[in-house]
Amino acid sequence: MSKSTTNFFQALIAVLLGNLFYLLLEKHLPVRAQHVPFKMDLGVVVDFWFCLAIFGAIKTIARRKKPSI
Repeated sequence: MSKSTTNFFQALIAVLLGNLFYLLLEKHLPVRAQHVPFKMDLGVVVDFWFCLAIFGAIKTIARRKKPSI
């Protein structure tokens, strides 16, 4: 698989898992961190942070599994 295809699938998995975790935890977050539909608010930033953290974890795991030459 090419590097760009691998990166795309890693990003897709990160976004899907990040949104899933955010939606599962949203009711337990402070009111300001809960997303209001059709508004740019702190909830969007928190959701993005979940996706970014998962993407970083996926990249770290993938880098460790890569065989060193």
